[in-house]
Amino acid sequence: MFKNYTMNQLVLPLDLEVKLQKNDIAFHVHHLVESIPHEAFESFQRNDGCPAYHPRMMLKIILCAYTQSVFSGRKIEALLKDSIRMMWLAQGHEPSYRTINRFRVQPEVKNLIRQCFVQFRCQLIEEKLIDQEAIFIDGTKIEANANKFTFVWKKSIEKYHQSLIEKSNQLYDELLENEIIPEIERESDEQLSLEELAQLVQKVDDVVNEYDKQIEASSDVPERKALRNERKYPKKVRKQLIDFIVRKQKYQRDLEIFGTRNSYSKTDPDATFMRMKDDYMKNGQLKAGYNTQIATEGQYALAYGLFSNPTDTRTLIPFLDEIEQDYFELPEHIVTDASYGSEENYNDILLNRKREALIPYTLYMKEKKKTYKQNLFNPDNWPYDEETDTYTCPNQKHLTFHDYSVRTDRTGFQRKFKIYECEDCSDCPFRSSCTKAKEGNNRKRMVNETWEQQKEYVRTKLSEERTGAIYRKRKIDVEPVFGFLKANLRFTRFSVRGKSKVENEMGFALMAVNLRKYTAQQLR
Repeated sequence: MFKNYTMNQLVLPLDLEVKLQKNDIAFHVHHLVESIPHEAFESFQRNDGCPAYHPRMMLKIILCAYTQSVFSGRKIEALLKDSIRMMWLAQGHEPSYRTINRFRVQPEVKNLIRQCFVQFRCQLIEEKLIDQEAIFIDGTKIEANANKFTFVWKKSIEKYHQSLIEKSNQLYDELLENEIIPEIERESDEQLSLEELAQLVQKVDDVVNEYDKQIEASSDVPERKALRNERKYPKKVRKQLIDFIVRKQKYQRDLEIFGTRNSYSKTDPDATFMRMKDDYMKNGQLKAGYNTQIATEGQYALAYGLFSNPTDTRTLIPFLDEIEQDYFELPEHIVTDASYGSEENYNDILLNRKREALIPYTLYMKEKKKTYKQNLFNPDNWPYDEETDTYTCPNQKHLTFHDYSVRTDRTGFQRKFKIYECEDCSDCPFRSSCTKAKEGNNRKRMVNETWEQQKEYVRTKLSEERTGAIYRKRKIDVEPVFGFLKANLRFTRFSVRGKSKVENEMGFALMAVNLRKYTAQQLR
């Protein structure tokens, strides 16, 4: 016998919710989006034109599609026709791929995604899945949707711009020397501005027009020929000046796009060329991408930020500002790896935010090694006398205080150093092993007292049982989230261009990772 099967009998449509499993991920997507306050959707209200799809519905179907590793607008549209969970979330609506793509890149969606993270964290706290004791911060670089060969480098643009300034100044001097144009009022003696170059073009153009009138008015062939020869140089100069204006506009526009960066991509100007771990060309080539920073707890991404800066050190302070402003109040402990260890970051967390920084510095692990501790030529191992404020080198010579020095970083942060100088290094048998200073110069040592105090603080905190245990959680808390994102969700490259659009897509992807983990955890 077979179970009854016929294609000719009418079957009444049932609520699609009945078809879903009890712990289906669609239910968690639904409850998360429904928990967002109504006020968050008011910015989507429109009083004219055709009624739009409800933003709650659009947010649900995009989130659900991302949990299934579907990131294309066309594929999301296809899922709405053959996926039961997607049909239930959409409740019979079938927005086109254009509508889906337009919605997910809207600036207003950024606030909705942040609300998702805030509500999801409240849910985790309510269910006691996180204890709010610490946040674990790390970053990863994700490839932008940009051509790998359309790069623009800041050093090259600065070099070409400087060359253009020199050529334009030289040409202006030639025009004055040849008495082709009168002198103009300049804002700066260093370079000609765009307005001043435009004035030169106008003046040279007047000279060329005057030659044209003289040639037309003359009937003498030798005279006309002589006038044409004289006109060649002004016409050539006019062409050069117009070229200078076009190039100067381009260089100034490029420098504005760079900001503090060293490169950008022509296809996505917000993306910066960075060295990626997944070097599929095996040649160390830089690729356009974004530096994604996330804050996690319990292997859940609680906040995220996108930066064009490839180094993690300078992203920590602005990322913490974003967390406090848009997501939640910082917990007691902030935990990262050694790439974030700097005097500026320690100063910000300990003094400005009044939190504990469980952040090792670059040489933290190296300092524990026996070879480091027993190296006689390592200045950190030299005896120090507080009374005389001197260090003693391996040759038993004293390094006495010389003067103070202040260094200013790119961000404007100042570091203060005390400089010590050896009394005499001229006949030292260890000179070649101890210093690289030129003959006649003595060995110097720079000491940053604030930095030394911060390092001592870090060593103390990481050696304590409670705070050391919190720091050791870092690898098993934040690192797996990147694995879930890239290996499980298969999200390794952005599909949109522009930082605001990329931020939205990153939010969808990270929340999809959270929902998948939460659903899997409910099955246990």
